[in-house]
Amino acid sequence: MTQQSSVSKQPRPVLENIFAFPPNRDTLGATAYLIVENQANILVDCPAWDETNQAFLREMGGVRLLFLTHRGAIGKVREVQEATGCDISIQEQEAYLLPGLRVTAFERELSAGENAFAFWTPGHSPGSSCLYYPGSGGVLFSGRHLIPDRSGAPVPQRTAKTFHWPRQINSVKSIIDRFSSETLQYICPAANTGFLRGKGAIDRAFEQLTNLDLTVCLQNQEHRAVETASIQAKPASAG
Repeated sequence: MTQQSSVSKQPRPVLENIFAFPPNRDTLGATAYLIVENQANILVDCPAWDETNQAFLREMGGVRLLFLTHRGAIGKVREVQEATGCDISIQEQEAYLLPGLRVTAFERELSAGENAFAFWTPGHSPGSSCLYYPGSGGVLFSGRHLIPDRSGAPVPQRTAKTFHWPRQINSVKSIIDRFSSETLQYICPAANTGFLRGKGAIDRAFEQLTNLDLTVCLQNQEHRAVETASIQAKPASAG
């Protein structure tokens, strides 16, 4: 059974061999991607499982691997595997959410074919992870670990559902330490893609990441936590 019978928008090319799907209601409006790679296509997160997307995937040669960046990207994963026969990969701390499916869970890193690899970036969720693809000067599929702000720059964002903010900041630092301006040109985020204003991906990715002041990011959130705790600790006024 398809997710919906109405015709949806076609996935659109954002970089060479990379296509972005329309936002998926099953994953809170997140964007999934397809990497077309020598009959070994990689689907990054779950797109809406409708007739348009199913037909597109068949036309592009199917799916070898469905890589999930975090637990919020699961969507119609069971239907995707049943229809395509693909393998599924997710960080081991969130693999329990996929009972009865054929899953490859990884601890810290995972080879995702000849070129791509995944690595653990905890913080947004316990098993949050990113996928790196070396085409187009280096592309990072960041899930909700790094998303564009209103100016289109990549940032970590703390929400009510953030698992561990200091770990998320450390994970951002690990990305900066791992890559360079020669190996990381683009970020394809799962959320806030409207802030990219049609560009399709965050460009000058490494340069923009190095412009982040991670100490300030962390301290700002700590100050908010202290202020909240102080407000909650104030005694109620008599009356």
